[in-house]
Amino acid sequence: MLLGKTIGSMGRARGRLAPLVLAGLTLVALSSPARADDNIRPIDFTHNNTGAPAPVPGGVFGSGPALHPGTKICSTATQNAANVNTDCDPGNGITGPHNETSIAVNPTNTQNIIGGLNDYQLGLNPGGQVSETVLSRAHVTFDGGHTWSEYPINANSAYQATGDPSVAFDATGHAYYATLGFRFVGPFNATNPDVLVANSGDGGKTWASTRIAAGSGVETGVGDLLDKEYIAAWGKGNAIVTFGDFRLGVGGALVSATIYSSVTHDFGRTWTQPQPISGNLDQAFVSVPTVAADGKIYVSFLDTKFLDPSSPNFGRDVYEVVQVSPATGARVAGPFNVAKVIDGFTDYPVALGRQTYQDSLFRSWAAGNITADPTNAKHLAVVWSDMRNSPPPAPDLDPYKSVTNSDVVVSESFDGGRTWSSPTAITLPNDQFMPWGAFDASGQLHIGFFDRQYDSANHRYGYSLATEPAATGSTPAGTFSTTQVTTTLSQPTKNDRWFATTLNPAFPFATAFLGDYSNIAVVPNSTDVLSYWTDMRRTSCFAGRCGHSEDGFFARTGG
Repeated sequence: MLLGKTIGSMGRARGRLAPLVLAGLTLVALSSPARADDNIRPIDFTHNNTGAPAPVPGGVFGSGPALHPGTKICSTATQNAANVNTDCDPGNGITGPHNETSIAVNPTNTQNIIGGLNDYQLGLNPGGQVSETVLSRAHVTFDGGHTWSEYPINANSAYQATGDPSVAFDATGHAYYATLGFRFVGPFNATNPDVLVANSGDGGKTWASTRIAAGSGVETGVGDLLDKEYIAAWGKGNAIVTFGDFRLGVGGALVSATIYSSVTHDFGRTWTQPQPISGNLDQAFVSVPTVAADGKIYVSFLDTKFLDPSSPNFGRDVYEVVQVSPATGARVAGPFNVAKVIDGFTDYPVALGRQTYQDSLFRSWAAGNITADPTNAKHLAVVWSDMRNSPPPAPDLDPYKSVTNSDVVVSESFDGGRTWSSPTAITLPNDQFMPWGAFDASGQLHIGFFDRQYDSANHRYGYSLATEPAATGSTPAGTFSTTQVTTTLSQPTKNDRWFATTLNPAFPFATAFLGDYSNIAVVPNSTDVLSYWTDMRRTSCFAGRCGHSEDGFFARTGG
């Protein structure tokens, strides 16, 4: 597993997936929830982006079975419930968690939906040894979400792990699936990942993958660590992928953090040379593109401007937006300042060197996305979550002594991203986090998010949708109604089967990782919303212990 840095060291390469199980690794309960390991790495604890913990300790990373493009790995049974599990583990002793969900719907056939996830394939060998691969799959349905099948997106063995999934369809129904690609160079190190984009012309069954950008070096030395790629598509064969590039110096110390973009106009067969789009901002990360109704493209990202430890804003970020060229991906306007984000050094409790919430260990952050209104090309919204309405955490940042109240926050623009409304928080009880926004065909803004308002103890979460009525002028409506999507709550504070760590005996086997994001999508030409989230309602048993699972669950809300 790739570990993070100490709290007192403020380098900041953030957020790439590192869900690695390495030989001989065991998870060790630290003496304090607010203490990380002593191995200095270019990871900013303020944004909780240390390498994801191992699903189970003591594993050996291996290679999976050879798969041909278009191979159906498995299929679910037909499901007619309000909440549907898209995972179909193939059996034969192979199982594993799933998280970081992305979803897209085919505009030419709305019964065809693709989900992207981090997929962990764990096997228990006869001698008791755990083997693992981490290869993202395409979870595909052709009946509107009742039956799902899994297909490989990288059928060769060039990469031993892929993650940070992102999926999209263009207007012709051609599909795109972006990930990071990892290779290992030793039991405790990996090459900095590449950015990969696969494309499919048959609704998500058969994929051809292309490397868009290459990382360089390893995570402990000089090089370029590429991270958190995200994709959007439009028209006939057009797509854009944006990603962060963390330039690392000696010992993995951060030099700069820049957002890059690359575009294709031939259905993903070739891509332009990536180019920087974050202007003079050099602490930029976690970008997301969106395509407006007039074809203009906007990209949101976070940038850390408060680096003075004596500042009360120390470690806080600012959301920024740039406009880029659909033809080349080059920046044409911006960056434009959206709002300051309350996500700094002392705004959250901390466990395992990462920000978290009350009585929890799983990492979290403020990041959300940008989305464009199909009824008004100049109307955009940026959504995120932060701690502006939360009481300060305990003096030592211990989550088991803190009370938290994270809220989803929205800012909107009616002039193509040049100016932005004052941030509006959706004030709900307890914690809401990892939001994702999307406008429907009528111009209503929907936001999906993990939601702990349903548990008075602020432990279990559901998944909710907040909806803002369509704007009638040049200002946002500013009022949201909230609907619970989930029919069963998830319990991340104890008894997890995967990523489990115990720091407080009252909360044994707490989950340390449930992904960094989950998504929603709107059905084209309708007001229906598709939600896709990491769900822990099921029980998984592996290597003699049972606990909460992590699965990709799907729901359709609306007509």
